[in-house]
Amino acid sequence: MVNHQIIDDRTTTLSAEDFAALRENLNEQRLFRQDQLQQLSTAAATRADALRARQAPSQTEVRVQLAASARMVLADVEAALARMDRGRYGACHLCRGPIDRERLMIVPQARHCARCQQVREADR
Repeated sequence: MVNHQIIDDRTTTLSAEDFAALRENLNEQRLFRQDQLQQLSTAAATRADALRARQAPSQTEVRVQLAASARMVLADVEAALARMDRGRYGACHLCRGPIDRERLMIVPQARHCARCQQVREADR
């Protein structure tokens, strides 16, 4: 599949400008998540000894959950960038149809079209 889908429906067509903006957005998200993980890890290491005895288990759990979430989003962002590099960006992983432009502009790391995403969520 080509990076710039040629489809009559205007909601699914990605222009070169859209593609560049999406790549920039994904790169910014990657940097943000990498920084977030670094800060969480640094905060845990520098405060570990001083707070270990006093820190509530719920605070540790929140930090662990934040780090897990950041790693998950980072993996999705990196996968989207890899799809861009391979020329497979914008195609649904399930039905292989195009993911709507509007959806990608909101969730640039989306792997599924809206219909397939709804089916996946309904199955959970």
